[in-house]
Amino acid sequence: MAHVHNHADGHDHGHEHPDRHAAHGGGGAHGHHHGPADYDRAFAIGVGLNFGFVCVEAFYGFAANSLALLADAAHNLADVAGLLLAWAAVWLSKKRASKRRTYGFGRTTIMASLVNAIVLLIGVGGVAWEAVQRLAHPESTAAGTVIWVAAIGIAINGATAAMFMAGRKGDLNIRGAFLHMAADAAISLGVVVAAFMMSQTGWLWLDPAVSLAIVAVIAVGTWGLLRESLDLSLDTVPAHIDREGVEEFLLETPGVIALHDLHIWPLSTTSVALTAHLVSPGAIVDDDFLHRLSARLHEKFGIDHATIQVERGDGAANCRLADMHGG
Repeated sequence: MAHVHNHADGHDHGHEHPDRHAAHGGGGAHGHHHGPADYDRAFAIGVGLNFGFVCVEAFYGFAANSLALLADAAHNLADVAGLLLAWAAVWLSKKRASKRRTYGFGRTTIMASLVNAIVLLIGVGGVAWEAVQRLAHPESTAAGTVIWVAAIGIAINGATAAMFMAGRKGDLNIRGAFLHMAADAAISLGVVVAAFMMSQTGWLWLDPAVSLAIVAVIAVGTWGLLRESLDLSLDTVPAHIDREGVEEFLLETPGVIALHDLHIWPLSTTSVALTAHLVSPGAIVDDDFLHRLSARLHEKFGIDHATIQVERGDGAANCRLADMHGG
């Protein structure tokens, strides 16, 4: 039998076997971001700006007696913690693999996304409860203060979101940062509109109503992040990978008549691994064949760590994994 390994994630896994061929695929056409070092500056600026704004927003939220401002400040504080957690995970994911941690620390990016989603949902639950209480007993707010503080939030959150816009499609962490910042900018706009309407109409219920709207927007966005993070933590095939397409591609490889034990799972929010057994009677497997196959898997599907076992199917017994895991 023959094996192919493709490590396009740049890690040195330090394992060699006499019956295995190692193939290292090049850059693919998918544009996945491996170890987004360019975002260190974006994380630093985003954390600094948003933490400063949290302090300002919380101070004036208490001063103006605005639950909408305090709710937004609490969410922005959670975003600061989320940015710090995501930043730490990105840093850890760039550490080299070791003999014990053979895949490195890539999964910390998945863990960070999952923790962020859970913390955000717990936080907005508390805000929702307080908003419901205030709907029953509305209190006046200083509309002018609310408007100018929230306007600052639009600028800061919008600028932070723009820094993560380019990488939002290739990394769940970066996408989470972008979505939170963009949602915060939109929420701040809603606060401005509500405060202006309160100043014109005197409807005190608008402040808690906007708070509930903030909760709804955050919950909807966070639910998607939670679902995808949970899927990745359970080694589900990443959403951007076409599993049926991968299977079809492997079966169309010249000489291959069957495929079994196919697994596709995330190593991190940016790196994908694959293992599969191909049955190819009378196969003559050389390095060029293995290199081409691994490179095509990377270019066509964005799979950067592939291990392929090629079997001739002429043994006394079938591969013991042929009937396991649903193919």
